[in-house]
Amino acid sequence: MTIPLTIHHDRQTVVHPAIADLIESYPLAWVTSRLGDASIATPLPLVADYDAESRLTAFIGHFALANRHVAALRADARSQILFSGPQAYVSPKHVANRTWAPTWNYSVARFDCRIAFDIDANDKALRRLTDKMEAMCGDGWTVDEVGSPRYETMKTHIIAFRADILGCDATFKLGQDEREGDFETITAGLEDQTMVAWMKKARG
Repeated sequence: MTIPLTIHHDRQTVVHPAIADLIESYPLAWVTSRLGDASIATPLPLVADYDAESRLTAFIGHFALANRHVAALRADARSQILFSGPQAYVSPKHVANRTWAPTWNYSVARFDCRIAFDIDANDKALRRLTDKMEAMCGDGWTVDEVGSPRYETMKTHIIAFRADILGCDATFKLGQDEREGDFETITAGLEDQTMVAWMKKARG
């Protein structure tokens, strides 16, 4: 299944539920850009920003100030942000028909963005990310538990940013011309239950 999606700068497009599910479930993304003639990439956990009409508008995150990527993005704010969801090799051993070719299932989303730094938003960015992740793991830890002196020092070593979304496309490759009955055989045989769940969800 392939889902093309363009989110225009006028924010008129509501993000596809499958894409929202991907970025919410797998928040660690590759933030990529150019540094002169070279490419540069940093893995960062990001928080999605939605408007009142559920339109995806931006991502919130932070860099370590010592990361050379900060200088690169100050020189050229354009960035492509890449999210990758569940992925798995699917062997013909799961299909009764041995002529069926193996495949690799995956889910990815690519966002064209423009990044703006805001050091005054460091506290807000840290709290949003921590609150999101703690909600997912159910512990309820907050940044205040670090203690004021240490937390204030930590904030001086980072810089928050907002990545405004200019466009997006995503690919959900969660099957391959299975004959009737093969899909059930594959999902019954795959050990990766996360992939199985995503395949079944895509199948509807």
